[in-house]
Amino acid sequence: MTQAFVDDCWDAIVPVLEDYIRIPNKSPVFDPEWEANGHMDRAVDLIAGWLQDQGVDGLTLFVHRLPGLTPVIVAEAPATDPDITGTVLLYGHLDKQPEMVGWLDGFGPWEPRRDGDRLYGRGAGDDGYAAFAALTAIRAVREGGGRHARCVVLIEASEESGSPDLPAHIDALARGGGACPAGWVLGEIDLVVCLDSGCSDYDRLWVTTSLRGLVGFDLRVDVLTEGVHSGSSGVVPSSFRILRALLSRIEDEATGRILVPGLHADIPAERVEQARQAAAVLGPDFERYPYAGATRPMVEDPAEQILAATWRPALSVTGLDGAPRPQDAGNVLRPSTTAKLSIRLPPTCDHERALDLLTEVLTADPPHGALVSVTGREAGPGWDAPATAAWLSEAADAASRSAFGQPPGALGIGGSIPFMAMLGHRFPAAQFLVTGVMGPGSNAHGPNEFLDLPTARRVTACVAGVLDAHARAV
Repeated sequence: MTQAFVDDCWDAIVPVLEDYIRIPNKSPVFDPEWEANGHMDRAVDLIAGWLQDQGVDGLTLFVHRLPGLTPVIVAEAPATDPDITGTVLLYGHLDKQPEMVGWLDGFGPWEPRRDGDRLYGRGAGDDGYAAFAALTAIRAVREGGGRHARCVVLIEASEESGSPDLPAHIDALARGGGACPAGWVLGEIDLVVCLDSGCSDYDRLWVTTSLRGLVGFDLRVDVLTEGVHSGSSGVVPSSFRILRALLSRIEDEATGRILVPGLHADIPAERVEQARQAAAVLGPDFERYPYAGATRPMVEDPAEQILAATWRPALSVTGLDGAPRPQDAGNVLRPSTTAKLSIRLPPTCDHERALDLLTEVLTADPPHGALVSVTGREAGPGWDAPATAAWLSEAADAASRSAFGQPPGALGIGGSIPFMAMLGHRFPAAQFLVTGVMGPGSNAHGPNEFLDLPTARRVTACVAGVLDAHARAV
């Protein structure tokens, strides 16, 4: 009955989600003029309006605004019974990554496209679906005669920028300040349901058990005040060569292993076992990356691939500046080269210390005395889930078997959700159900991002099952 109700709701949700895709509400780091452009407010109005229109008895809905910060949608559904204690926080976000290139069939990121069970478009699964799934799960519990505790749906608008605006909102909500209705406070949270994670296949509910931390910055090497004729090569050092040498201080270029000891952490035995079990289920091709030519993965063993992507540090050069396009390049020694670096960290690694270590290693005693600078420094914590309560483990198992016909999987992911670490620190006794719909091929952040609609429906039903189980456990 729950799944049938959820399916009917999702039939009506898809057109609204398509309207959401059409809004280019890029996260603030990608659209610094977001407030003037108005796209974020359009997305907020659309989603808040849909939440309000669902006719949930007792629903309290408001948009929490603080000067200069992106807004947060808050929707509270009271407990179905006055004797049920506790509060569930259901989290998602509505801001989006930028366009990227390579969208198929002439479609762009802001043009929804259906292809069978897939809904293509920027933000569909990361993380526009979350608000719709969260409230639909609450409605499904009530429709099926179940019970749920007080539920607070919180949808932020700066996650893709690292959630810089969210702590101030949480502080205000915790004390009933800002734009909260009179007498409203967030209170203590004993269950967090995060709908912004991924799934390793579309055959079961996947529970995320850890998230990597992240540090990033721009590393710039200057050797000249202006470009000079390449006839000076052999005397004037190459800024690119110096950059390459600096990167070799922190990464083994032959293997990709990070060489700075302070960026590593011990992997808990439970996480190693989860990786082994997941690898047995998923097989050698658990991530179907679009490799070019004969490119091979850095590690071959499936379990080791999972650990490499979830518990080991890794460097990515995500941007380069200081060089013209090849067709525009003359025989000139360039004065500088800049690389944007993104370093994923183990979940338990101290991200602030890691940032300081990297800065020190890269700027100390530069080759040829070149001018080396590190700017735009940012750091976000990782997260390792607390021990799972028996009721939540049993509820996730029952929900996955009911919706998918398979037991759930448990696995860390290589990305970051800064909000989880913040919540874990603020509510140390809370349980966490971190899950999502971005599975193989869904390409979050890249071109041709899609939402697998059957998975969205089933995950929604699973959340409903967990909400009911929570109300019976508290």
